[in-house]
Amino acid sequence: MQKLSLDAQVRDHLKRAAAGSTGRSADTVYGGHERVLRQTLIALTAGTTLAEHENPGEATIVVLRGRVRLVSGEHSWDGISGDLLIVPDARHSLEALEDSAVLLTVAKVG
Repeated sequence: MQKLSLDAQVRDHLKRAAAGSTGRSADTVYGGHERVLRQTLIALTAGTTLAEHENPGEATIVVLRGRVRLVSGEHSWDGISGDLLIVPDARHSLEALEDSAVLLTVAKVG
């Protein structure tokens, strides 16, 4: 069994995001391309957006810190620390409304 501190990971990635030119930092904390389940910690500075992209499979976002907005078409959902957002089965984007960190969980289809 492995254990890691998401709080420590969040602090580290928020520092990296703030120091980087893209305003973001991410790392797969479990799984990967060779597995069905993949969990990725993503840190974004305020105003940073993950551009619209396709849904990679069933996915959820847990907001670990901050405030984000998930947008798909004309619909949007705001999330704050502790919220679980269900990623729609459609093109979508994610915007950090303030410095934020999320845990993206994806179960790849097929």
